Amino acid sequence: MSVSLELTSAAADARHTFFKLAFAIGVMIAGLEIGYLLHSPLPYDPVGYLVGRDFANTWLGAQLALTGHPQASFAADAYNRLLAEKFGAGYPLHIWSYPPHFLLFTWPLALMPYVAAYILYCAVGLAMYLAVTGADERRLDHLVLLSIAPAVIVNIWCGQNGFFVAALLVGGLMVLDRRPILAGLLFGLLSIKPHLGILLPLMLALTGRWRTILAAAATVLLLVITAAFVFGIDVWTAYIDDAMPVQSRVFLRDFENFMTHMPTAFMNARVAGLPLPAAAGLQIGVSLAAIGAVIWTFWQRRDADLSNALLLTAAFLATPYAFNYDMVVFGPVITKLMDRAGNTDLDYGLMLAVWALPFLTVALGIAGIPLSFLPLAALAARLLWRLQQSEKTSATDQGEAGNAGVAVTP
Repeated sequence: MSVSLELTSAAADARHTFFKLAFAIGVMIAGLEIGYLLHSPLPYDPVGYLVGRDFANTWLGAQLALTGHPQASFAADAYNRLLAEKFGAGYPLHIWSYPPHFLLFTWPLALMPYVAAYILYCAVGLAMYLAVTGADERRLDHLVLLSIAPAVIVNIWCGQNGFFVAALLVGGLMVLDRRPILAGLLFGLLSIKPHLGILLPLMLALTGRWRTILAAAATVLLLVITAAFVFGIDVWTAYIDDAMPVQSRVFLRDFENFMTHMPTAFMNARVAGLPLPAAAGLQIGVSLAAIGAVIWTFWQRRDADLSNALLLTAAFLATPYAFNYDMVVFGPVITKLMDRAGNTDLDYGLMLAVWALPFLTVALGIAGIPLSFLPLAALAARLLWRLQQSEKTSATDQGEAGNAGVAVTP
């Protein structure tokens, strides 16, 4: 009994140490963000962007939605002329990259000034994210970490939609067993940023969630039709012909604009100076490994928390196009994993590395060090190992129970 209590106490101490370190990292990064704002000529930052940087796209897109014909400004030249009209000549270049049905949700932001809209956007997004991801247990320590996560700070700094994406993706996984239709609706709404749900269809098919698949497909179809009805059918042709080619060209050729924010194998290879074919080859290899990991994990029912953590991690490994602010989804992953029995120093170390990665990606990118995707790859490998070990433990327990004449329900 004394040995068991000692082990339990040691595990609690390790978890407490992890909590303090994770909290300290979050506070440090929040302090850097506050210091940055204090030295900014508000509402602009020292580089000339409006605070909330990418929120300029969301707010301007909302204004375009109110015109009823946003497609006229999807082309890069037209879009940046409009930016210059709104925010002044010489405003840093932006491109429009969101699918048209994104505008169905953002148009009310155009009814208020930029700064007020930005504050409301962040506040509502954070509240929704905490309400969804903290719904399981409503524990104070979880809510504290979810609120102060480095990805949260980065998402606010960038004015991005990571809060809403995390609420949709994590929320869908949370209700998948209980309310499959609702899960499909949430996954369908995730089509505002489809590359982050790239592995969801595979997981849903492997687990036979056909009602969820149908609900997600119906949701996407309804959004596409609604956007075409509201803005005209040519909103989609303009998006495909004008917006998407520019986004692809900038991503593939002018990667310097993204390298400090993208912890992907492709972008790391480009930072290392590898030519485009070599970078694409590396990404294909990593993507296939991530897909294989998901197939193995969901081929049969395994530990739910570890499986979902693997799915989300594999999604970031499988796509070449993922940003550090999208890593808000890892907040609930980390808070789930940190409470598990059997965590070792290696597990806590990997969790801390992924926890800090939204900030470390920027530092590594600026330094030209192409290593930011490695913590995600290491976490995925460790999750696969733990899933295999939990399966062995379960089989051993069932065998011992069977030898003792005890019936075990899997």
